[in-house]
Amino acid sequence: MKKALYVDTMIGTVGDGQIEESHGGGKTYPGACVPGGMVQLSPDTVSGGDNGSGYNYCHNTIEGFSFNHMSGIGWYGDLGNIQIMPVTEDTDLRSGSNEELPFKKGTVGWKSEFSHENEKTRAGYYSVLLERYNVFAECTASEHAGFLRFTYLPNSEKKIILNFSRRIGGKADFQEINVLSDRRLEGHIKCTPAGGGFGHGNGGIFYDVYFVMEFSHPFTNKRFFENEEFVNASKGEDLGLFLDFSKQISEPITINCAISYVDIEGARKNFSAECENADFDTVAENALSEWEDVFSCVRVSGTDEVDLKLFYTCLYHVLLDPRTMADVDGRYIINYEVFKNSDYKQRTVFSGWDVYRSEFPLLSIIRPDMVRDEVNSLLKIAQLNNSSFPQWELMGINAGCMVGDPGFIVVADAVTKGIIPYDIENAYKIAKASSLCEKELNAKEFKSVRPACKQYLEDCFVPEKLSDTLEFLLADFTMMKFAEVLGKKEDAELFAQRISRYKENYNEELLFMAPRKENGEFVFEEGRYDDDGTVESNIFQQSWFVPYDVKGLSKLFGEERTIELLEEFFEKADLKSLWNDDYNHSNEPCHNITHYFTILGLPERTQYWTRRVQKEAYRMGAYGFCGNEDVGQLSAWYVLSALGFAQVCPADPKYYINTPLFKDAEIKLDKKYHSCKVSDTLKIRCDKNPLDFPYIKSVKFNGKKVEECFLTYEEITSGGEIIFELK
Repeated sequence: MKKALYVDTMIGTVGDGQIEESHGGGKTYPGACVPGGMVQLSPDTVSGGDNGSGYNYCHNTIEGFSFNHMSGIGWYGDLGNIQIMPVTEDTDLRSGSNEELPFKKGTVGWKSEFSHENEKTRAGYYSVLLERYNVFAECTASEHAGFLRFTYLPNSEKKIILNFSRRIGGKADFQEINVLSDRRLEGHIKCTPAGGGFGHGNGGIFYDVYFVMEFSHPFTNKRFFENEEFVNASKGEDLGLFLDFSKQISEPITINCAISYVDIEGARKNFSAECENADFDTVAENALSEWEDVFSCVRVSGTDEVDLKLFYTCLYHVLLDPRTMADVDGRYIINYEVFKNSDYKQRTVFSGWDVYRSEFPLLSIIRPDMVRDEVNSLLKIAQLNNSSFPQWELMGINAGCMVGDPGFIVVADAVTKGIIPYDIENAYKIAKASSLCEKELNAKEFKSVRPACKQYLEDCFVPEKLSDTLEFLLADFTMMKFAEVLGKKEDAELFAQRISRYKENYNEELLFMAPRKENGEFVFEEGRYDDDGTVESNIFQQSWFVPYDVKGLSKLFGEERTIELLEEFFEKADLKSLWNDDYNHSNEPCHNITHYFTILGLPERTQYWTRRVQKEAYRMGAYGFCGNEDVGQLSAWYVLSALGFAQVCPADPKYYINTPLFKDAEIKLDKKYHSCKVSDTLKIRCDKNPLDFPYIKSVKFNGKKVEECFLTYEEITSGGEIIFELK
C-alpha cells in the first residue's frame, strides 16, 4: 500500500470545548493540501473560540470551506480566508456559526449539519455531505491553489455563497471584488490587527490575500451583500457574494482558485500555472502523489497497522510547515515590500518555542533543505527589521508569542550541523546583539527579544520569570556553540560562563528551581506545582529545563533524589490526558525528558517511558493527540522517537537512543547537506519485533558496537546501518 494512504487527517481535529473527559485537543484541520503548500483548503465548523484551525470535530455543522489554515495552534488562530459554501436556497446572510460577527437580523444562517460518517479524507483530499442541502462537497489542492467540487441533486436550486470578510480569530478589514465574466472573479482582501486574527489582534499580524477564481459553469445572477443586506457595491468591510446557477446543470460545479500574498499579478501567474484546464480528479491524484514522493525521505515497516497510520500521519503534519509564502515566480512580500530569491524558498508559519525541540532536529535529518529555507527566512526577517530572529513568525511578522529566543536556537542548531545561512556573519552579529540586549546594530535601533535588564545581563536571571531565565540560558548555550563554529573564542568563553550560572536559580529551601526578585531573593513558592514565573508549565516541570547539563542538574538536585523525582514525575502522569501537573506531553517544556534517564545512566528507563508515551499520548481518531499539535512538534517527537532518537539539547550533536517502534526503517539522506560518507541512506534494523522486545541489549553502527547511548548528527548523516539487538 502507498505510504500516503496511511495518513488519517482526522487525527487530532478536536479543538476548544472538548466533550470527553480524557481527550486530545490537537486543533488540526482535516482538509486538503500538498507538502509545504500555500493553500490548505479545509472545512470550517465555526469562527470563534480557541479553534484556530477553523475546524472542531466536536461541532456538527459546517459553515463553508476556506483556502488557508494553520495546524495545531492556539491563541484563537488566523487566516481562514475566502470562505465558500454551496446552498440550494436563499439564506440568512451570515454563516450562523461566526462568533466574531454575530447576527443582526438572521437566526439560522447558511451553515449545514453534517455527519462524521459522511466525511472522507486522505492526503490531499477531503469530502463531506452537507445534509441541509444534500450537496456533496469535495476539496483538493496544489501548491498555490485550491479546487472545490459541489455535486447537487438533479433539478435542485444551485447557489454558492462567497464570504470574503471571513477570517479566523477576527474579520478581514477590507475586500474588493472584480467580476470579470460570468465564470471568473478576481479579488483583494486586506487583513490587519484591527480586524483581529492571531491573539485577537495582539499578534500584530497583517497581510493581503489576492485571488483569481473560475467556475466550471456560468452563474446566472450575482448579488453582493454586506452587513446582512444585499448591496450595489463590490468593495466593503463585510463583503460577500451570492451566486445563482442554472437548475438545468447536470454536472458538478467546480471552482478553481489560486491565491497570492503579493499582488493580483501573482495570483494570475499562480492560476495560470496550476489552474488552467485543471481536472479535479487529476489534481487530487497529483496531490496524493506529492505526498507519496515526499514520504520517500523515510520508510518504515511493521506489523501494527495503528503504528503505521500514526507514524505517517505524524510525518504528514511535520511536513505541512513551515510552508511557502512565495508565488510561482519566486516573489514574496514582507512588510509590504516585495522580494525574490533564487537560492532558497521563503517560508512562513514558524512556532519557534515548540518546534526547536523535535521538529527541526528531525527535519535536519530527513529534509535539511526545509531547515536551510527556514534559517534563511528567519534571517531575512531579522535583517529587514534590524531585530532578533522571530520567536513565532507568521506572514513575515514576529507575533511575539511565547518566550525565549527560539528563532536563534534553530539557526544555531543548523549552523552546528553545517546547514549554513546565506550570510552567516550577519546572522552571528544579529545573534550576538540579541544575546547581549544591544540597543543598536548597524547604526540603527535594534529590537531584541531579550529583556534589557541589569539582572539578566549581569546576573543571568530575569526577575520574577523562571521560564524566561532558563529559555534564554539555553539560547546562550547555542550561542556558545555558534561562536565555537566561527572560531570566536572570547565570545564562546563569555557565554560558557553565563550558562554555568543556571545553578543560582535553585532554591535550597524549596529544593527546586524558582523565580527570583530583582534583588536576587527567591519569590516565595508553596510547592513544586506552583506556576509563578513559569509559562505553560509549573515549578516541577520547569526545574528540569537545563538540557545542556543534565548531569550537573542531577548533582544539584542530588543524584538519588533526581532519579526518584523523575520516576515520580512520569508515574503520576496520565499520559493520554490534555494536561498534567507532572510529566505533561501535551506541552513542550516536558518533551525529551524521557531521555534524561539515559544521560544519567539508566537507558532502560528511557526505553520504558518513551514507549509508554508513544503508546498512550498518541491514538487514532479525532481525540488522538493529547494536546495542541503545535505546527508539527507533537508529531515530530513521535516520528523521531519511532526511529529511535531524540536530540535532547539543540546545538549539541548527540541524538540519544531509544528502542525504535518499527523493526525496519530507512532514511534517505541528502548529499547536498549530509556527508553520506558511508551511504546515502541510513538503515535502522532490529533483530526482533520491538513491540514484543522493548529493551535494548546492544547497538551496532556500521559494524562497531556503540559504547555510549547516543549517535552524533555527523554519524547519523554519514549513512550506513544501525542494528539493535533487543531483549
